[in-house]
Amino acid sequence: MDLRTLTNNFSIPGILHFAQTEAGLLKACVTTPACNAELYLHGAHLTQWQPAGARPVLFLSERSLFEPGKAIRGGVPIIFPWFGNRTPNPLSRRSDGPSHGFARTSGWTLAFAALAGDDLHLTLTLDPCDVSRSLGYDQFQLVYQLTLGAQLRLRFTVRNQGSAPLWFEDALHTYFSVGDVREVAIHGLAQTRFLDKTDEFKVKLQSEPLLRLTGQTDRPYLDTSATVELDDPLYQRRIRVEKSNSRTTVIWNPWSSMTAELPDMTPEGWLSMVCVETANVASDALTLGPGEQHTTEACISQTPYADPDPAPRPC
Repeated sequence: MDLRTLTNNFSIPGILHFAQTEAGLLKACVTTPACNAELYLHGAHLTQWQPAGARPVLFLSERSLFEPGKAIRGGVPIIFPWFGNRTPNPLSRRSDGPSHGFARTSGWTLAFAALAGDDLHLTLTLDPCDVSRSLGYDQFQLVYQLTLGAQLRLRFTVRNQGSAPLWFEDALHTYFSVGDVREVAIHGLAQTRFLDKTDEFKVKLQSEPLLRLTGQTDRPYLDTSATVELDDPLYQRRIRVEKSNSRTTVIWNPWSSMTAELPDMTPEGWLSMVCVETANVASDALTLGPGEQHTTEACISQTPYADPDPAPRPC
């Protein structure tokens, strides 16, 4: 797609317009009564969502690369068809390919845009390309539906269009902006098993009622569909992540010990973010039969932290 096609087919005066960066990346710029947002067709990558009258909810690194073939650091990267480094799975012994798969660095197609009330609805698609075919993924379609308003709804659908089973992992790798990650508390994961990737992938159990981060954290929590809430006392808000058809929640922060290995993040960037990812990875990976599809869904909202019992609008 080019800028003229996007503008002619999908722009909504005063609500949705399109721009192109110096590096050639196309993006959608959204301004509605309910929120501001920004979405790149590169990776179908949502880099901004800011409800009206609120702080930005998503973290975006000041050093993030916005270049073809490079992943964007922050926002909501789409992880498919494997999480982290590719490893052999029940249907393939291959271990080649980029970290977190190819979806987050592929060029997606905008298929639909419409305003309904104060919510903007966008749909993007990704079909097989030369890169995916070279990695053994040539019979799929990805459909990504976003509802941008006072709440953020993300629906990621994988369709198996082939005659053989399709194995994959997926994640909506959401980076949240926080006042100080050392002060946040995460609810919803008590008594849940997780893989501790900072300790040789050992299986552990979170016994604490709340998770407070005190160092480098990289934890896929397994077999959980629970809603997760993140209390951020410095920004005085509670972020709520409800999900459907997701059996994994990943919590990630590189801490100061790992930031030096991330050239697209400032040395202090880790203080201002934490990832709460809606996912299906590791033992929760998925296999679709021919003609089947699966939709992973996240609904994100925020309420004032001062409210002792917030009651967000149902997703």
